[in-house]
Amino acid sequence: MSARRPLIAGNWKMYRTQAEAAALVTALCQRLPAQPAAEVLVLPPFTALAAVAQALASESRVALGAQNCHWAKEGAYTGEVSPWMLLDVGCTYVLAGHSERRQLFGETDALVNKRARGALAAGLKPIVCIGETLQERDAGRTLSVVASQLAGSLAGVSAEEMAHVTLAYEPVWAIGTGRNATPAQAQEVHAQVREDLGRLFGAAAALATRILYGGSVKPDNAAALLGQMDVDGALVGGASLDAAGFATICAAV
Repeated sequence: MSARRPLIAGNWKMYRTQAEAAALVTALCQRLPAQPAAEVLVLPPFTALAAVAQALASESRVALGAQNCHWAKEGAYTGEVSPWMLLDVGCTYVLAGHSERRQLFGETDALVNKRARGALAAGLKPIVCIGETLQERDAGRTLSVVASQLAGSLAGVSAEEMAHVTLAYEPVWAIGTGRNATPAQAQEVHAQVREDLGRLFGAAAALATRILYGGSVKPDNAAALLGQMDVDGALVGGASLDAAGFATICAAV
């Protein structure tokens, strides 16, 4: 692990009602130390954001984020939620381009870019997700695919704005499958992403940007993944729905 403070983010996806979400984050807080080594973030569904924000009202160890956002402040965009609305409910982070958004809802790099830049304009910190499919990995295209997604998703973002951007490498073949990249595979991609960041934004931005690993991160593999030089935390899916397990992952840094 590098000198960059690690970030452990729990993506709750389309799970938990308001009451269940508040109970889950309360149980998580009870299991965290007074000063966690990692920055801890939860990403509930939209309907539970207010309930979780209320549960965290007197809690400074856990940040709140959303799973997606539009780029406009307001407008006739039925079914969308603006970054400013997320700020209003207490969010500081938002995902952009999660693999499920890309794979299931057809989100392109250009659309992810609009969402990320909209988040930055509002003062939110986007977590921009990139990652290859199994077919792309088997074809030996992992690094080229990730480099292309990185450039497209961050087009027009300045080196100064990169101070507020986190990246998440999510091999699509390891999302919700029980499979995960080996620590060496994760490190290889993370190291290449950092090189690509250097070419796009300069060495200082590349060195400072946190790159999370996401893909079936669990208590039993978290320490090995987080021990890699260029792995600066984790984007955790299913395991974040269990307070004890997620706290264990947070402690693995």
